[in-house]
Parts: sequence; C-alpha cells; structure tokens
Amino acid sequence: MEGKARATRYHLSDQAHLLMPLNLDTYFAQDIDERQVQTSFNFELIREQLPHVELFSNEEKAHLDELQAEFRRHVSEMTDNEYRKEMERLGIDLSWKSSQIEGNTYSLLETERLLRESKTASGKTKEEAVMLLNHKDALRFILDNPDYLQELTVSHIEDIHQLLTKELSVDKGIRHRRVGITGTNYHPLDNEFQIREALRDTCDLINGKENIFEKALLTLVLLSYIQAFSDGNKRTARITSNAILIANGYCPLSFRSVDSINYKKAMLIFYEQNNLHAFKQIFMEQFEFAVREYF
Repeated sequence: MEGKARATRYHLSDQAHLLMPLNLDTYFAQDIDERQVQTSFNFELIREQLPHVELFSNEEKAHLDELQAEFRRHVSEMTDNEYRKEMERLGIDLSWKSSQIEGNTYSLLETERLLRESKTASGKTKEEAVMLLNHKDALRFILDNPDYLQELTVSHIEDIHQLLTKELSVDKGIRHRRVGITGTNYHPLDNEFQIREALRDTCDLINGKENIFEKALLTLVLLSYIQAFSDGNKRTARITSNAILIANGYCPLSFRSVDSINYKKAMLIFYEQNNLHAFKQIFMEQFEFAVREYF
C-alpha cells in the first residue's frame, strides 16, 4: 500500500496476483482485442516472482499428499504385471488427450488400437498417427529411464521435444523466429538467446523447488508460456511434467477427463495475466482423477 487517504494505491502481492480466482467464462466473454493483457513475456515472473510464491495452500498440499499416499499404497499391493497394465492404460489415455488438445481427431478407441496393434484409423492423416506414436515412444523412454528428470535441464527438454516431433514437419531445436498463438495477443520471446536464458531460469527455478507438485505444475505452465519451439510446446510440457512426477515416484497425469477448451483457456489466462488459479485447479483435479482411475 502506498500514500494516504485518497492518494492511497493498493498493489497485489505476487502470491495474490498469481493465485487469485479468475472466472474463465467472465474473462473470455470479452473479445480478444478488448481484454487488457500483458502482451509480452514477463522477465520478472521466473526470476523474481515465482521463487518466493507457494503455489499450494496447506490444505491443498495435504489433499495432494493424501492422494499420493493412496497411490503408493495401491501400487505396493499390485503385481508388476498389474502395474504395467495400468501404466499402459494411462499412457494410451495421455497420448490421446494430449494429442486431442492439439487438434488430433483420433478417438480414444482408435488411439488404443493404433498404439497396441499398430493399426491406423481410416480417414485420418499420417501425421495424426505419427503424433500419437511419438507420445508412446516418449512415454516409453521416460518409463525406461525413470531417473531421467531428477534434475531438469534444457537438453532434457530438447530431447523430449525431439521424441514428440519426430517425423513431423516441425523445426528441430530452439526457435529463432517469431511465433503467434491463436486466441491471444500475448507474444512469446522471439530471440533464441533470450529463449535459452528463460529455459535455463525455468530449470533453476524448478530444480530449486522442494515440493514435487510445484515442480510438475511449473513445468506444465512455463514450458508452454516460453514457447521455446516452433510447435509441440504444450505436448513437451505435459510429458516433461509427467517425467518429473515419475522420477520422484509420484502418480503421473493422463488429463483424460479434462475439457480441452478449458485447458486452453486456463493456459491463455496464464499467458495474458500470469494467473495460475484455473490451471492449478485442472492440475489438482487431474492428479486426483489419475490416482482414483488407474491405481
């Protein structure tokens, strides 16, 4: 708070600004060009604001910890074969939903047949099948190397992106051209050196966090926010976030029950307002769904 009486100006704390509830319907009732948004990348967000913010309340942390304990208890009672089957099912659901969010038209049943029997669906493009098969390969890599993301590095992020975009018309490596995002006036960084710096800062931030849920949530939103690649950023964020959960013995997320439009809206609010509330709710709901649905 600054000033006195009528001259007083109030400023939201970083914690309040990042986590205060914003109604998706009310926010997006405004036309894209009518919304008051932050159009450029916020350089202070990763270095100065997020390091000092606790993303989950004590009540939220307790709920997530209870779910994680439930996951570990159920896994301890499973045979190796039972565990493998449930992880395979979760992986199919994740491949389907992650691809659907990006516009892939394969149904869940078509995805299952493709990933289990290598049978493509009629009337679909080759690229759609490749996108789904790339998810399978990336997930297999993570499960075969469960310690891979004990510590997050820029090269790890690039490796996962390369697995997810193999044989697709996507430029390899860090983007060095401007990119636009449909549905928003937010413009990500367009300088390759600044993008690399933002990724390094993100890795430092995430590696410095002790809470695994914070690590996973920050990975989901920040890799999408930075948009380091010409395409495949949100896919990379979802798989990298899950790799962090798996590396620490936590239940991964399939996102199967999330509404794709709400997912995109929650992400856009983070781009435009740096507000995390809507996306945090999605993360918590999807963690609970994964624990209860698969394990």
